[in-house]
Amino acid sequence: MKSLSFYLYIFLLLITLTSVGYSQRALKLSVSVDGETKHVSYVSKNGAVYTSAKELALVLSGNYYYSPESAKLELKFPNYTLKFTARNQFVILTSKSTKEKYVYQLPVSTMLFKGDVYIPAKYSMFYINLAAEKEILFDDVKKHLTVTDNPINTITALTRPNVVSTKDNKVAPTPTKTPEAINSKYDIYGLEVSEKTNGTLIRIKSKKQMPKYPSSIKDDKLYLFLSGVSVKPGLEKEAKPEGLIKSIYRRQVSGNVQFEFDLKQGYSVHETFNDDQSNDLFITIHNEKLKTTTTDITDDKAKWLFDTIVIDPGHGGKDPGAIGVGKVKEKDINLDVGLKLGEIIKKKMPGVKVIYTRDDDTFIELYKRGKIANEADGKLFISLHCNSLAKKPSPASGFEVYLLRPGRTKEAIAIAEFENNVIQYEDKPDRYQKLTDENFILVSMAHSSYMRYSEKFSDILNKTWKSNVKIPSRGIKQAGFFVLVGASMPSVLVEMGFLSNREDEKYLNSSRGQSEIANAIFDSVFEYRKFYNETMQDGG
Repeated sequence: MKSLSFYLYIFLLLITLTSVGYSQRALKLSVSVDGETKHVSYVSKNGAVYTSAKELALVLSGNYYYSPESAKLELKFPNYTLKFTARNQFVILTSKSTKEKYVYQLPVSTMLFKGDVYIPAKYSMFYINLAAEKEILFDDVKKHLTVTDNPINTITALTRPNVVSTKDNKVAPTPTKTPEAINSKYDIYGLEVSEKTNGTLIRIKSKKQMPKYPSSIKDDKLYLFLSGVSVKPGLEKEAKPEGLIKSIYRRQVSGNVQFEFDLKQGYSVHETFNDDQSNDLFITIHNEKLKTTTTDITDDKAKWLFDTIVIDPGHGGKDPGAIGVGKVKEKDINLDVGLKLGEIIKKKMPGVKVIYTRDDDTFIELYKRGKIANEADGKLFISLHCNSLAKKPSPASGFEVYLLRPGRTKEAIAIAEFENNVIQYEDKPDRYQKLTDENFILVSMAHSSYMRYSEKFSDILNKTWKSNVKIPSRGIKQAGFFVLVGASMPSVLVEMGFLSNREDEKYLNSSRGQSEIANAIFDSVFEYRKFYNETMQDGG
């Protein structure tokens, strides 16, 4: 006869297995459409609702196409298509009539669940509205979608005055306000604190754009100062402290609002900036433990002797990169310029070692490029690329140098999406999943110790380029590139020109053009080394 403890063990085991299976089972979201109640599958993650994009398209009288190889899902409606990619933040809206494309960035990434792309309902409905040309309201509390009788005019939405125009005459619409914002009488109506794997994220929900938001940390307190805004009474008491936040206070100082966040031990740097998708503010606070990967480069001057440069020719092998008007492949241009640059450095800077992430037509995974750089103890990482637009030929022309930060403009987001899309060729693309949600905001801060140096090299390169290269400069920008995340050193990504522009392509594919570009980059490295060495001598 078996003991009571044996049967109790079996009972508990069954309970555990049942709960595990249930946690992975999709629930049902109700949808009111055309007088009927329909249902769409959803799952919850970190308190957020993710709905089945396939089922949502069918409920809205649309259709879809899904590619299991790339995990891309395209929702098809009469006049527009909307493309989502699993474990990715980017959304692409395409007009069937004009072929015009609009690229957006969600604040969190989508999910891959049972052969379907599940999209964050709270952040995706605006783009679903545009594609389906229907107004759909999402009630997070009731887990309900309502398709109203007010059809959306997508063309009007895409061309209204309060959208952000780009040089290509495309626009990115401002997301509609949430019911919470619409119903609030106050500018600041919400405050959320959430713990991430590498820090703490504070979100200040605002109906009003705030051009100035100074913040500082002193005596284990984070201070945020806001002027000319009204705040919902008791807001700080409603927020639940998490992560590095112990408690939250609000005071009126000389007619201005002052938020105070008491911090737990274990914090390091912080950053405050506007959310691209709303008027909200983000405050990111880094965990102190990440200092081990971002040790200030003045701590050990012998270790940081400027003796190694890492050249990263983007793409390669089975990944051609962008294809030009004349069928020139980006991977070839990147490699040719990279090899020329390396030879110049070896000849004119004999004390500096050159490391290539690839020196032939080979495909190297993004994480391995950073690994190569780190193992070589590189002091500067330069990733070489060429830009391109879908429309060819295109008048868009120019060089850009990028620093690692989440994209702040539609163009930067679109470029980051293209470069990050390299992971579709990799064996384990899910390794980047943690970088495609809000954690990326914090991950990019891991480069904060090097940002001063990355910015200095970018500034030197931008000035040198203007004087020595035929292709015009479009300036220094910011975007979220996976390849830069992996390299723990001052790093930049260079877009040398547009292969979708006939003149840029011709210049980039010529021996003269490649030599001028390589020399311009070398001259920038040479000048940057002087700044670097002087900084080391002065103690950083």
